[in-house]
Amino acid sequence: MADRPRFGPAGKPPRFKGPTTETPRFLHDEGLDAFEYQAVRGVRISQKDATELGRVAKETDVWLSMHGPYFINLSGERATVEASEKRLIDSLKATSWMGGHRVVFHLGYYGMRSLKDALDLCIKSMREIIEKARTLGIKDVLLGPEIGGKKSQVGSLDEIITICKKVESTAPTIDWSHLHARTGGGIKGKDDYLKVIETLEKELGSDAVKNLHCHFTHVEFTEKGERSHHELDEPGYGPDFKPLAEIIAEQGLRPVIISESPILDIDSIKMRDIVLKAMRKI
Repeated sequence: MADRPRFGPAGKPPRFKGPTTETPRFLHDEGLDAFEYQAVRGVRISQKDATELGRVAKETDVWLSMHGPYFINLSGERATVEASEKRLIDSLKATSWMGGHRVVFHLGYYGMRSLKDALDLCIKSMREIIEKARTLGIKDVLLGPEIGGKKSQVGSLDEIITICKKVESTAPTIDWSHLHARTGGGIKGKDDYLKVIETLEKELGSDAVKNLHCHFTHVEFTEKGERSHHELDEPGYGPDFKPLAEIIAEQGLRPVIISESPILDIDSIKMRDIVLKAMRKI
């Protein structure tokens, strides 16, 4: 569990030209304290580099997570599911080497299946993954199924909650931009954030809410869902971060908030400052 609200980027900041293993030090010097390592093209980090990344993160008090490969579909055909399970096991291994806390990932697609059948397949696969991880001695890394940004993806808020109730060693990853896009611009203000948080607390408990792992950026979307990410200061896109910052301050939440904006760490710093300003008003 995070000890305070933490902020950081999804991936190595473009301005940082050093080795990935030194990224936590760069972020620490910027006043950031979280880093989501991106393995979206495949888990290619060696055990040596993963261990070194973890050492630097521990030294600089930077909270580590990993975004697993994009090539995951737990609701596809059996061969696809088996390959996806292997990718997630590899992600869990590498995150364990780092001393990281969770593997964030997209579940897959409905395809020609019913919503229920696709969800049931994801639950079955995730149980198999957790069982395999335990046989490998991996116990301290959570699987963090993420809200899907497109309506064709398994990953509505209700589906994520159902998975986290039925599969051990899981916790929700709340991507606010994905939720906003998936619901056609459904996060219009503070009440919409509160409704989500209250639903999570009712279904998963207060600890799940207090220690949320979140993604945030402004998003452009179509009737099908997410289209592209935008910077926080770019006008015309949402959702607005300030109401969420007020809730974090008022309720004493300790989320890890990962920026997926095109300018990554710069928007992480902006979000940190907005939350700190809200906390000073309490």
